[in-house]
Amino acid sequence: MMPRDDTLPTIRRRLPPLTALRTFEAVARHLSVTNAADELSVTPAAVSQQIRQLEDTLGTALLRRHGRSLALTDAGRALQPGLSEAFDRLVQAITEMRPAADARPVVRVAVTPSFAEKWLVPRLGLFIRANEGIDVHVMAGMELMDFAREPVDLAVRFGAGRYPGLTVELLREEEVFPVCAPALLSGAQPIRKVVDLRHHVLIHDDNPAERDVCPDWTMWLTAAGFADLPAANGPRFNQSSMVLEAAAQGLGVALAKGFLARADLESGRLARPFAENHALRFAYWVVSTPQALVRPEVRLFRDWLLGEAAE
Repeated sequence: MMPRDDTLPTIRRRLPPLTALRTFEAVARHLSVTNAADELSVTPAAVSQQIRQLEDTLGTALLRRHGRSLALTDAGRALQPGLSEAFDRLVQAITEMRPAADARPVVRVAVTPSFAEKWLVPRLGLFIRANEGIDVHVMAGMELMDFAREPVDLAVRFGAGRYPGLTVELLREEEVFPVCAPALLSGAQPIRKVVDLRHHVLIHDDNPAERDVCPDWTMWLTAAGFADLPAANGPRFNQSSMVLEAAAQGLGVALAKGFLARADLESGRLARPFAENHALRFAYWVVSTPQALVRPEVRLFRDWLLGEAAE
């Protein structure tokens, strides 16, 4: 049963410090002091100190160590859900307040660094010039943005398009295929057929945001009928733009997303070595919450993205 309204001010005065509660919520969610420290931009020692102070204030242990791992005590498990819900509501309240408080409407879009560099930023000036009253905040990062926790309106994601609870619209179907520097098409070991890849270095895309949804060399070679070719060795990069640049510099053969590689292919910095097509098809998707699409500036930017991709 909720306390009467006249008791709330007294109870609030007795609450532990907000910093300590926020620190515990982050540790409980990650079950890691180090990851919580990274999220909060403090040192692990500061996190541990806040947890000790909170446990002293509450008079009970909240966390238990098992070797290098952490586990919640019964008291910690009882406290964590309510704290997480409270902080989620706080984020939502601030997010809903911002459009009214901002002098200009803002659209916050989350993309990978490679998508921003190779596709979005070169075109973004078109939207800005046509919509001078709207500010666009581009948040480029390697991890998927959590719409429930982060102030993001739209995201562009690559994969199969399954994002429960979100509004998902096809931006553009995509092909993933090998590319290399034009110089590798000739020379002592020219690349003319798929089997010629055995003589060349394979470059790998280790983007963590797409690791489970983007085809890798093993998948592509299997689809091409050459599952016996070595597919694990070679340099690895955690951004698709770095993969394309490594291929353009002659480091080896890379799997490229056609959407991102188009400019380099058209300029001649990259070449497709095979006439036959064993491409695996995936897609880029515009992802948002139904609540965000209520705002006209978000719908406008969404429509602009779809129109640019269609061209």
